[in-house]
Amino acid sequence: MTDHTPALQRPATRAARLSAIEQALLTRIVTSQSQLSGILADQGIAVTQATLSRDLDEIHATKTRLADGTVAYAIGVQQPDEGPATSPDAKAEQQISRVLSGLVTSVAAARNLVVVHTPSGAAQYVASVIDRQPIEGVLGTIAGDDTVMVICADDPSAKQRAQWLLDVVSKG
Repeated sequence: MTDHTPALQRPATRAARLSAIEQALLTRIVTSQSQLSGILADQGIAVTQATLSRDLDEIHATKTRLADGTVAYAIGVQQPDEGPATSPDAKAEQQISRVLSGLVTSVAAARNLVVVHTPSGAAQYVASVIDRQPIEGVLGTIAGDDTVMVICADDPSAKQRAQWLLDVVSKG
């Protein structure tokens, strides 16, 4: 079975580089800056060690010991006195539920899109919250005044994400 997910292409900007670094740290076990540099190079992003070091500092990436003993970079890791860390998916759900529960008025899937309605003036904020979370199958959003279009990789992803978003905002 072939993966038909469109390849994410990034412009050669600092913001795109930081986004690529965050995505790599959220989706892979990265144990060194040279490994991360290789991952970025595979995406067409050339970066010096000094720049990579500054970028990791800027996004508050830290080296953390994983359950299996491996030491790897992580972002958004809780300190020991903050309680147990949650997975990125659970974290995304908690954040979205807390922030969006009063702002989403309806959700519908239409082919590979999810149409989200909000009160007037809230769509930009809702889109921003969705864009900041690593949500599988979601490529990005477009927002107007009271409507957000969530672009998904394919039709089944849109149906799953529409139901997921309804469930998440209903919890809050």
